[in-house]
Amino acid sequence: MSCPFSGTMSTAPASRGADDATTVHAAPAHGGEVDYPSYLALDQLLALQHPRSQPEHPDELLFIVVHQASELWFKVLLHELHGLIVRLQAFDAVGAALSVRRVNALMEIVAGQLAALETLPPQRFQQFRGYLGSSSGSQSDQFRAIEALSGLRDPHFMAAITEHGEPSAIVRDALAMPTLQELFDALVAHEGMTLETLYTGPAPTTLVMIAEGLLEYEQNFSRWRFLHVQLVERIIGPGTSGTGGTLGAKYLQRTIAHRFFPNLWAVRSRLYGATT
Repeated sequence: MSCPFSGTMSTAPASRGADDATTVHAAPAHGGEVDYPSYLALDQLLALQHPRSQPEHPDELLFIVVHQASELWFKVLLHELHGLIVRLQAFDAVGAALSVRRVNALMEIVAGQLAALETLPPQRFQQFRGYLGSSSGSQSDQFRAIEALSGLRDPHFMAAITEHGEPSAIVRDALAMPTLQELFDALVAHEGMTLETLYTGPAPTTLVMIAEGLLEYEQNFSRWRFLHVQLVERIIGPGTSGTGGTLGAKYLQRTIAHRFFPNLWAVRSRLYGATT
């Protein structure tokens, strides 16, 4: 597959209709030709890494880039989750199925990035850990918003996001929206079905594909959490506190059991669980 940037970018392609999602409009004039560096704002992007260690530790750049890249993927993931919510609210089953597929692809990328940090020996991390101050992944507003959009509302989660004051606007907005579980349940009811009939029908349907995709999303999320726990224990040990004052790996271990779609898990027990 060729790179999408390998060809010449047309500045004024023909429109294919206002209602066509693939419609491309003429690019606005910005006083110069748009090329790869300017389109991606590479000068600005590559100037955002500022290692704080003195002298600069050779591993700190890796640490910064992995976390910055994660935040960029979180931004895309939030965008796609909002799109999924819109499609579920519109009872667009096919569109929702496609959205779930993309969300799962993004979670694979987010989890895969942790492999780079597994190459960081504990003694080398310790050499620049003091320069991180009180920074912690638990302070990521985007990550908290993803958790909220996905369905977390339990007391442990609510306590965590309000521990240091009122949650940010992006988290509050996510909490104000219906959960993915609620929206999927509404879609199933709209189609005149129940979760039981969904899983006892003659053949897989689009709704089943969405349900299985949502469970795959939850499993991918749990996998990311598990890999994160293993990474933290590998670098700072299982009993060490995190830089932000959290319980470190102990805190992360508690989050693995979080469920986004309890109804989808429960229906399995009701239909196919062990009987006495």
